[in-house]
Amino acid sequence: MHTLGGVLFDIDGVLVTSWEPIAGARETIEALDDNSIARTFLTNTTSKSRKQIAEALSEAGMAANADEVLTAAALTGEYVREHHPGARCYLLNSGNVRDDMPGIEFVDDDPEVVVLGGAGEEFGHRELSAVYEWMSQGVPVVAMHRSMTWSTREGLRIDTGIYLTGMEESSGHKATAVGKPAPAGFLAAANRMGVDPDDVVMVGDDLHNDVLAAQVVGMTGVLVKTGKFRPDTLRRWARDEFAMQPDHVIDTVADLPKVLGI
Repeated sequence: MHTLGGVLFDIDGVLVTSWEPIAGARETIEALDDNSIARTFLTNTTSKSRKQIAEALSEAGMAANADEVLTAAALTGEYVREHHPGARCYLLNSGNVRDDMPGIEFVDDDPEVVVLGGAGEEFGHRELSAVYEWMSQGVPVVAMHRSMTWSTREGLRIDTGIYLTGMEESSGHKATAVGKPAPAGFLAAANRMGVDPDDVVMVGDDLHNDVLAAQVVGMTGVLVKTGKFRPDTLRRWARDEFAMQPDHVIDTVADLPKVLGI
């Protein structure tokens, strides 16, 4: 590992599950603070705004502020403002994240851009059918992420990527995904901490979206065996001797200080 400049955390499944703290998460965050190590929270969670996420983490015992949280919604807002300035956007998302997307006009019909957030009860048959029809007509679709699942206390829940894959295949049109595993979020997080990507450690429970994607941009990847982690996923991946492997695999985030040497 290079010089330790900062730590980048996924949130759900790494620090909390259903916003209840995972054992040892608070102590790990405190250890970073005690050693003056910068941290940022990079999440595909779209059910809460950056401010709400910071408040939820603080309530779970991990003091955080909104400036330390980088969400897929905020990254998507930046993308839409840059690539589709002034466009009328239809937003389908489970949760209110419009505060993280200032300067964007949201409409209920006849959009120029469709924006997909995280899946939930809002992803009903009528809503998904409308998105599919617009997509088939060539309306650009921007997804906050392509995550397939997320973890809850009751088990895994399917996410936007599962719907999006089918709509892309059937419509013949490809959506643009902005959040993890796209490089932009990892690089933006390193920039906000003021450190080179090579000096950042990324901690996540998703082998592909969190860990390997971070390693592609030069970060050190740490996979935790909590949240959406499934042993069979790692076993299948490890069978390919030519595939990139995670730099570190630990049981929980409580073991991170040992990896960091603090």
